[in-house]
Amino acid sequence: MTELAKQAASGLDAEGGRGGQRVLDRLVGLLDLERIEENIYRGVSPPHSPTRVFGGQVAGQALVAAGRTVPSERGVHSLHAYFIRPGDPKAPIIYEVDRIRDGRSFTTRRVVAIQHGKAIFSLSASFQAAESGVEHAERMPDVPDPESLPTLLERAAGYEDSLGLRSQPRPMDVRYVNDPPWVTRETGERPARNQVWMRADGTLPDDRLLHVCVLTYASDMTLLDSTLARHGVYWSLDRVLGASLDHALWFHRPFRADEWFLYDSASPTASNARALATGQLFARDGTHIATVVQEGLIRVL
Repeated sequence: MTELAKQAASGLDAEGGRGGQRVLDRLVGLLDLERIEENIYRGVSPPHSPTRVFGGQVAGQALVAAGRTVPSERGVHSLHAYFIRPGDPKAPIIYEVDRIRDGRSFTTRRVVAIQHGKAIFSLSASFQAAESGVEHAERMPDVPDPESLPTLLERAAGYEDSLGLRSQPRPMDVRYVNDPPWVTRETGERPARNQVWMRADGTLPDDRLLHVCVLTYASDMTLLDSTLARHGVYWSLDRVLGASLDHALWFHRPFRADEWFLYDSASPTASNARALATGQLFARDGTHIATVVQEGLIRVL
């Protein structure tokens, strides 16, 4: 285990309910995988999760494993992943990388995350050498500046314990643009979209792969809010069982994950206890930086 990972595993939750640089540094430590053998890496989890590993963590770690087998001049442009089994936060995760293809312009990697001898997660990622071509993009929605919005703890006043915010470390600064689902379930609103500003709560090193992995980590946060809000329920406040089933990300343009980006998400459909959520991510200057699609299991008991 690397020294950064040891610190992350032993103390990420020591700052319970807080954010800031120390908590962000521990997230960076979680993404600092130990190389066991050629194409084999080991990651750890913080001890604060009592039941299962956060999906964004295993996705970010798997992307780190893939990226470490690819030339640094090739940036990841897409990933497609499946959450197969719940991860055990008390056990290390082994990441096995399959070097599928090394082409002139594109590199493809497949990663399987393993615990207790079984696959818990699989990821395919594609990397591309930079080149010029056609350009167009969606426009960013007109929203208030993040500094004008309440912090997550301010927005969750009265719900901190129910939402587990006092005990959970928060390496990402999250600011809801619209009322969050735990508020709209009380007011009767059923918004079709969910919008939040996010950024890493501190300063990250100048490592392009790390910024992409941190964004991947964050992309599993708040995305299914757009589904829950349409039905007036929320995870810990109602009898709702949910889990990410698959996750896809496309990275369009360079960005920094420690600078504000807008996460604009919606849920176009839900059926058969599954809900689809889509998200567009924009840098503060309006640059369209990424697109997310996820299907989640949603059971209202």
